[in-house]
Formats: sequence, structure tokens, C-alpha cells
Amino acid sequence: MSHPPTPERAALLPMPGRRFVIAVPFAWLTVFFALPFLILLYISFVDMGDGIDPFQPLWDAETGVLRLKYENYWSIFKAQWDGPLFQTLYVEAYVRSLLYAAITATLCLVIGYPFAYFIARSAPAVRPALLLLVMLPFWTSFLLRVYAWKGILADAGILNRALMALGVIDEPLHLLYTNVSMLVGMTYVYLPFMVLPLYANLVKMDWRLLEAAYDLGATPWKAFWLVTVPLSKAGIIAGFMLVFIPSVGEFVIPSLLGGPENLMIGRVVWDEMFTANNWPRAAALAVVMIALIVVPLAIYYRYSGERAAH
Repeated sequence: MSHPPTPERAALLPMPGRRFVIAVPFAWLTVFFALPFLILLYISFVDMGDGIDPFQPLWDAETGVLRLKYENYWSIFKAQWDGPLFQTLYVEAYVRSLLYAAITATLCLVIGYPFAYFIARSAPAVRPALLLLVMLPFWTSFLLRVYAWKGILADAGILNRALMALGVIDEPLHLLYTNVSMLVGMTYVYLPFMVLPLYANLVKMDWRLLEAAYDLGATPWKAFWLVTVPLSKAGIIAGFMLVFIPSVGEFVIPSLLGGPENLMIGRVVWDEMFTANNWPRAAALAVVMIALIVVPLAIYYRYSGERAAH
């Protein structure tokens, strides 16, 4: 004789609503990530020859041979067959993109953590207004915000005029089309992506733990470093990833605010696809860029999951 399931077992039983909720993100990732990635992967092995069609078949039906052009990947890491390894324009662009993305994420963390901490510690009635101020830049066009920084950082821009009017400098500083202008623009654009996950993590923290640390003799800085920072680790990682990942492939900001020496991989992919009309190599560059981001993330989350299980 079967017994009715307990409430605990009933909660674990599959339900149509639960299946639907789980299926929606999987469907979204399949349509907007998996399928485009498979298309990129397909194009990256195509041999266009003298043609212009990047969707040429890889399988030769007459000979029964699978024609895969591995040179699209090999040329990324080696300019010539007998040349040195990892000394190509593409590798330099990858390294530069990863470096600028890491610096941008670090700057966003340094600037955004105090913002998120202040919002989380403020009165509940004030938090919606403060969060609105953080998200307010999203109401303006991305391009307009980047162009605004061109007006601020130009040789005859607002910043140089203000500094000269105050007597701080005698001649305009060359800020535009430099590393500084590009990092300023990227930090400004991606700062909300750091503040919001940090706030979501900090607002759930039990502030009585800080009071306990103070009662045990900890200084404010020591209590912050030993209590607040470890408890906000998840928000730090989430914010860092939300800033780092899109910054690696950033194209608009380096093109408008960066100089010729700030060639990042996003611009290289654009040039290969629309200037050189070499879609297979552009696709190979994109696949390698995705692998550089996804593989370390997968390894990290697998390692952290195993460590949490133990």
C-alpha cells in the first residue's frame, strides 16, 4: 500500500511550473549563445579561397573528405610556419585585452565597493533613490555617454579648461586617445555592473557581526577586512566577472577613446571580418576569445563547487 508523499518529498517532485522556469533560461542560452557559437565554430574551419561565401560546405560529397582549415587557428599563434610562436598581432591583442579588462574590473571594484557599501548601510527609504542614481546612466545612449567623455577629455575639453582656469596647469594635458581615456571610459560604463551585485550581496549581510567584532576589540578596518569582505566574496566575484567578460571584447570604447596603440581583440575581429573580409579567421579569433573566458571560469566554478562539497 503506497503512502502519500511527505511535504519534503512533494517539494522535490517535478512540477510543470518548475520545469518551465528551468527551461526558459536553457532555451535562451541555446538560441542566443549555443547556436551562434556553433555557427562561429563552423565558419572558423571554412576555406573561403577566393570566394566571398563564409558558409561553404566542410564536407566534400564527391570525395567524402572533411575539409577543415586549421590554419585559421594556427595563424593566430604563429605568423609563419617557421616563425616564432605567440609573437603575432593577435596574441598581442589578446594579452592587451585581458590586461585592460583586468584593470577595468579592478578599478570598478575599488570605486564601486564604497558605493555599494554606502547604499547597503543607508536607510531603507533612501535605497531606491540611490539605486536609481546608479542605474540612471543606462537611460542614456551608450554612444552618447562615450562621446561625452571625448568632450571632457579633449585638449580643449571641459577638464583641461577647468584645470587651466584654476591655474593647476599651464597648457592642456593630452588625455584623449590614450590608455587613460580608454580606461576612464570603460570604468565609467561598466561601474554599475560592479555596484549592483555588490549591493545585492551586502544588503543581506547581518550587521550584528560587525558589532560583535567591535565588542571583541577589532578596529573598524580590521572588522571590515575580516568580516565584511569575506561575507561579500560572492558579490565581488560576480561583479568582477560581469565587468571583466564584456571588457575583454569591448570594441566601441577603444575605437572612440583609445589610441592606435590600444588595439584590442574586438577591433581586430572587426577588421578581419569587415575590412579584410576574412570571416573564418575572425570567427576563429572569436572562438579563441570565448575559450579564454569560459574555460577558466568553468575550472574555477568546478574547483569551488568541489571545495564547498567537502
